[in-house]
Parts: sequence; C-alpha cells; structure tokens
Amino acid sequence: MDGLFAQLLTTAFLATFIRSLVPLLLTALGGLFSERSGVVNIALDGLIIFGALAGAVSTQLLGPSLGAAAPWAGWICGMLVGGLIAWIHAVLSIKYRANQVISGTAINLLASGVPAVLLTALYGVSNESPKVEKALPLWGVGELRFSPPVYFAFLAVAVTWYVMYRTPFGLRLRATGEQPGAAASMGVNVRRMRYVAVILSGMLAGTAGVFLSIGNLDSYVRNISAGGGFIALAALIFGQWKPLGVLAATVLFGFLQALSIALGSTDLLPPTLVQALPYLITIVALIFTGRSRAPKALGTPYDG
Repeated sequence: MDGLFAQLLTTAFLATFIRSLVPLLLTALGGLFSERSGVVNIALDGLIIFGALAGAVSTQLLGPSLGAAAPWAGWICGMLVGGLIAWIHAVLSIKYRANQVISGTAINLLASGVPAVLLTALYGVSNESPKVEKALPLWGVGELRFSPPVYFAFLAVAVTWYVMYRTPFGLRLRATGEQPGAAASMGVNVRRMRYVAVILSGMLAGTAGVFLSIGNLDSYVRNISAGGGFIALAALIFGQWKPLGVLAATVLFGFLQALSIALGSTDLLPPTLVQALPYLITIVALIFTGRSRAPKALGTPYDG
C-alpha cells in the first residue's frame, strides 16, 4: 500500500493522469455543445474512433509529401472527419427527426466495423494502421511532455465557458436546448444552431481521437477509445451539462483511469476488478446524479 501511495505522488502518475483525462475532457465538451442545443449525442465513442482512424491514416499517407507537417494535417483531417460523421447524426436527428439515441447507436456500430474494412483495403490488416514516422510533437519538461491536443483541451474549457455564458451564440444555444419555440419566436434559427452544435461536438470528439492515435500513440489500434465516449457522456451528466462541472467530472474519471493503471502493477486487487474500476465508479456516479436536470428540450425534435 505504501508503494502505491508513493507511486501516486510521482510525475509519471501525473503524466498518466493527464493523458487519461484529456480525451474524456475533449469528448465531454463536445457532448456539452450538442446536448445544450437539445440533441442527444450518444455517438461520442464512435466519433472518437473515426477521428483517431482519420488522424493516423492521413498522417501516414501524407508523411512522404508533407514531412513534419503531416501530423498537423492529420489533426485537421481527424477533426473534420469527426465533424462530418456528427453532421450525419445531425441530419438524421434534425432534418429527418430520427430517434436520436438510435441514430447515435448506429454511428457507434459503424465505428466498430468500418475501420477494419478500411484498414484491410489500405494495408491488408484489420486491427491497426502502420506506425507513423512523425507523430504530433511533445511540449513540456521531462516526463510532463505532452502533445498539443493536451494544451488545447484545457484551453477549450475556458473558451467553452466564455462562449456558453458570455456570447450571444451561447445564449441562443442554451435557449435552443431549453425552449426552442421561444427561441424561434425571438428570431433564433433553431435548426441551424443545432447543426452547428452537433458538428462542433464531432470536431472535439475527433480531436480526442487524434490525441489517442498520433498524440499519445503512433498509430490507430482497434478499440482505441476503450469506451471513453460513454465515460465522457457520463461525465457530461455528472457535470450537470456545465463546462466547469464537466472539467471536475472528467478530472475524477481521469484520475480513476490512471489509478487503475497504477493498481495494475500491484497485487492489491484482482486484475479484472482493476480494469473494471473506472466503469464501476462511473455507474455509481450516475446513480448519485439521478436528479441532474438536463436541458428541457434534450432529445425532442423541433417541429417549428
């Protein structure tokens, strides 16, 4: 036990904690935009996977021509692909009024199959992409050196808070998710606001995927999200659909993920329980947030 406590006080554990936190934070902030506009986005896990795949594959393909700029192009590609897949969810949910949970689930199912097909067509293997020659650079000191999406994630919290509570866009977005009819009567284009919010959610989740594939690793591997999209969705609920609440919730869940990694090197708990720990705590957290007040129009198609 003393060895575990000592391990928790090291910079190595801090680095693991930050790397566990960042994809959850980016994805949950993306979900915040979508759900504050009134659109349920259960597709977050699939968006991470598509972003990770696009980031790794585009970096590998563009490497010979772009050199050191290829990972930055890969980041843009992963972000845009995440936004594109989210746009599909938006079209189904907003234009065709499909059930938003079913639409999001369909995207998650696509994310479980499409990468294998694409990787097989490109490389002849289905479970991972070739390693990129140059991933995103690392900035920092010693063990606390991180790729740019880490710094982007923490900046995104401040930007999201400012946009949500200090700009006309944020006011319209919140009104769209609470009272879309009243917002429309004041001249707000409800459908346009929802499209923008859902696409933003895809771009942020896609960035989370890019971090996983070329910001933390150097390739795309099967199931790279490890269910992170669902944990991010839980963090969004636990954080009361507020930027600072989301930050606090993802800090908690990120710490639990890092703790499970630290416990994995000890004999304190059975390995299977250690692996399940973050997910068990997520379930417990959701039980104790049963009274969380979601945006009133969340999941309700707009008829106006």
